[in-house]
Amino acid sequence: MGIRNKTVFRSSLLAAAILAAGAAGFFIGRYVADTKKPCFTRDYVLYVYPDTDCGTVIDSLMTGAGALRRGSLERCAAKEELVSEMKPGRYVIEPSFPAVYVARMLRYGWQTPQEMTLSGTIRSKGRLAQKIGRQMMVDSVQVADALCDTAFLAGYGFTPENIFAMFLPDTYQIYWTDSVKEIFDRMKKEYDTFWTDGRKAAAAAQGLTPYEVSVMASIVSGETLKAFEYPKIAGVYLNRLHSGMKLQADPTIAFCYGYTLDRILKKHLKVDSPYNTYRHKGLPPAPINVPPKACIEAVLHPDEHGYIYFCASPAFDGTHRFAVTYREHLKNAREFQSALTRRQRERAAQNPA
Repeated sequence: MGIRNKTVFRSSLLAAAILAAGAAGFFIGRYVADTKKPCFTRDYVLYVYPDTDCGTVIDSLMTGAGALRRGSLERCAAKEELVSEMKPGRYVIEPSFPAVYVARMLRYGWQTPQEMTLSGTIRSKGRLAQKIGRQMMVDSVQVADALCDTAFLAGYGFTPENIFAMFLPDTYQIYWTDSVKEIFDRMKKEYDTFWTDGRKAAAAAQGLTPYEVSVMASIVSGETLKAFEYPKIAGVYLNRLHSGMKLQADPTIAFCYGYTLDRILKKHLKVDSPYNTYRHKGLPPAPINVPPKACIEAVLHPDEHGYIYFCASPAFDGTHRFAVTYREHLKNAREFQSALTRRQRERAAQNPA
């Protein structure tokens, strides 16, 4: 081989080596970018529904998580076969995550639990179903159906009438994709955990079962939004119950009318219902709402006093006045009615028809 040919050959080898090195560098760089380097610029919560396609997820990561390299996401998605293997779920994306880790999260369903909060006034199954449905992947209609399914609820020891007792308002860590059954399983587990031997003993000390405590707590919850009054009002109703009086609880009347009354009048006290505590002694058959834990604790540990009666305060601040005798109660009631009448007249004068 001549000197010229040797030079050309060596140049070709060098060029090939450079090209090979360049190609290797390219693929190594891409591998590092896909598997080692952070791919996102901000925290992001990605929700993947069963019918969400891979392209939509990548678009969401680009805009929501501020992904730096779409190519990395597309390559990793292809490698992990996300078109067919992607799992629904709630995924928390952090800026430090490389593209391949997120792709594997989506393939294997490495979810971050969702906080499901039950709070506020829950007086109907529809409201309870909405609260769960708005926070979880399950549809509220599925939850509502389950709350009315006698056979399904029997597996938990409850019925459509008394299922409110099983739900304890709180914030729970739960997977967003959990089924209705898995959610109810969790609520039953929390219920069983809540009713410790100590709480059962406290219930027995009041002459009640845990279930009866929930029923009484629902009445307390219906009477006031002031948590500091819970133990005092619980004490009133326990005093009535233990003395053999009718509970005469207005919230049970409101329940009988589906909470549609603006004001409870004497005619409403005649409603024919086992929940009418003006006609029937003892507790109503089931809770009239989902009582907060604080109301349950108030029934377990009520204030000890001699009060038998109470009525709304004429200050209209949401508090109540308490009385031992009926005579004292009538005085408080008259003062409230007088204040209410004055208030209504003042409003009418300010807003003439």
